[in-house]
Amino acid sequence: MTLTLDGRPALHGWWGSEAVARRQFASLVGQYGQPGAHITLADEETGETLTEWPTVQ
Repeated sequence: MTLTLDGRPALHGWWGSEAVARRQFASLVGQYGQPGAHITLADEETGETLTEWPTVQ
């Protein structure tokens, strides 16, 4: 998971369980979900983006 604030990396996290990572993602959206924030949850093995906030259309 990567949290970027105003285009600068602010936090990086890794969890061995996708379920735990998704809970942490939801928690970070609750804490940092504001204009200028971008939160991405990606599978580091495949490079696939699992989810992100705000949602990119």
